[in-house]
Amino acid sequence: MAEEIVNKVASNINLITFDLEEYYPKGNRILFDIKDWLFEGLILREKDFRKQVANHDWSQYQDAYVALTCSTDAIIPGWAYLLVASAAFPFTKKVVVGSLETIETLLYNEIIRNLDISKYQDKFIIIKGCANKPVPQGAYIALIQKLQPIAKSLMYGEACSSVPLYKKK
Repeated sequence: MAEEIVNKVASNINLITFDLEEYYPKGNRILFDIKDWLFEGLILREKDFRKQVANHDWSQYQDAYVALTCSTDAIIPGWAYLLVASAAFPFTKKVVVGSLETIETLLYNEIIRNLDISKYQDKFIIIKGCANKPVPQGAYIALIQKLQPIAKSLMYGEACSSVPLYKKK
């Protein structure tokens, strides 16, 4: 008589799949390049720059996440980004200096920092790796840093083909 084949993945009630994509914050992401407000794309003239900020329609960024950047090699004084952010704040959910990936990383870091992880205590956790939304690598690292002290084991991928990352001794 042949032994019964047991699906250890399906029968392991301590196995939890953690999908960072489920925590993806809703809202438009906008990359705002200030180069168009610079003289010849390189020189910030304070009076002209302030006029651009004052006359810009900031309501188009309502409830959006905005990344401020300058795609030229211009030297931008620190106050310039602060002035733009100050004008955008009443409309946006968040403003950062950097790239769209910077926004995603900061958003996920906030989410992970505030995450109640008590239900993951002494569990086998698979961190789902394939995402349809832009989940930055930094988010996975922040998640592992948060879960590793309490998890029995951490894996990456899918239950059928996971890569072991950590196992408590």
